[in-house]
Amino acid sequence: MSIDHSLQSRSPFAGKDAPVFLSVSSGDFVIVQAEQQVARKVDGNWWMGQVVFCEGGARDPMVNTMFQVSDVDDGVIHWVNGDEVTHIVRSLDGLQLMA
Repeated sequence: MSIDHSLQSRSPFAGKDAPVFLSVSSGDFVIVQAEQQVARKVDGNWWMGQVVFCEGGARDPMVNTMFQVSDVDDGVIHWVNGDEVTHIVRSLDGLQLMA
């Protein structure tokens, strides 16, 4: 009896929680932990920003993997890889930083 293993492939997230960045959308506040930065921040390599734009990935354009995030400290917009997003900070009152 032969078994078709292609139909039984397991998800890479099987038994694990899905990555945080999969639920990020425009307007969300996020905590970013960057591996390397050109100019390191004084308080470490993490910062908080608001998502301005979400970009789909090459494999599946419907899954956002790159984000334009506005730093809440200085307003500079950075491209952020989804793996660098560690937390999503949601507002209960709908208040957004940028108008």
